[in-house]
Amino acid sequence: MNASPSFIVPVVSTDGARSELIFMQPDDDPQHVLYWLPAMGVPAKHYVPLAEAFASRGIAVVLHEWRGIGSSDRRAGRQCDWGYRQLLEADLSVGVAEASPRWPRATLWIGGHSLGGQLACLYASLHPDSIKGIALIASGAPYWRRFRFGALLSIAYALASPLAQLVGYLPGRRIGFGGNEARGVIADWSRSGRTGRYSANGMTVDFERQLAALELPLLALRLRDDWLVPQSSLDWLLDKMPKSFRRMRVFSPEQMAGRPADHFSWMKTPDVLVAQLVDWIRGRDDDIGGS
Repeated sequence: MNASPSFIVPVVSTDGARSELIFMQPDDDPQHVLYWLPAMGVPAKHYVPLAEAFASRGIAVVLHEWRGIGSSDRRAGRQCDWGYRQLLEADLSVGVAEASPRWPRATLWIGGHSLGGQLACLYASLHPDSIKGIALIASGAPYWRRFRFGALLSIAYALASPLAQLVGYLPGRRIGFGGNEARGVIADWSRSGRTGRYSANGMTVDFERQLAALELPLLALRLRDDWLVPQSSLDWLLDKMPKSFRRMRVFSPEQMAGRPADHFSWMKTPDVLVAQLVDWIRGRDDDIGGS
């Protein structure tokens, strides 16, 4: 099955922020739609190979654009700030609402890479009745105690938010981590890294309770040599959702046709991972169990 060309849909968030969604539609009417969230600092267009691989197998994909990145009309700065609350309530809610009616007979799945996977879980915990399941690639919790050099990481978390406050944003392009990230995003992200718990400034939601109550199927794919998401990091995230029907797979370079099995290399040639996710998504139609 060949994927149809992608098309662009402009969206306006509830607070006026503008961006574009990338839609990838299969040749035939899809039974499933995957709404995909990028990693921190990564523009949506870099996931077009992922979307094409899904569409070629009959699953439609919508690529979300993070505020401050790519097609977004906002850029983080001293006069322009936002956090998880805006990403979840203002941006994601509008994007999903735009995607769902395009294929009214299809089931809606949400997934993401790295921070995108974490926020996919948070969004699903807020809207469990509208999401069929969760797909994760190279995603785990950033809690410092779950990393080999966690003490150094805890120092980095402690410094990230003050640095962002001083500069007006986190200069990720200069320090080699993420993009130029908003102060609020870094405050929420670094807090989860320090405490191991999810919360968002301006939101009264108890995310730990929401995640613990979540009963959705979830498949997490980890890359064996991904030092940004060691097994212990993924386990910390998955253990927050004990009622979910969780499955996990680890991919080595041998399974990736000799290509590196790390945090980013899979993005250019995602077919092996996509094949696993497609089989799982289709299997959920008949299998409501899992482990």
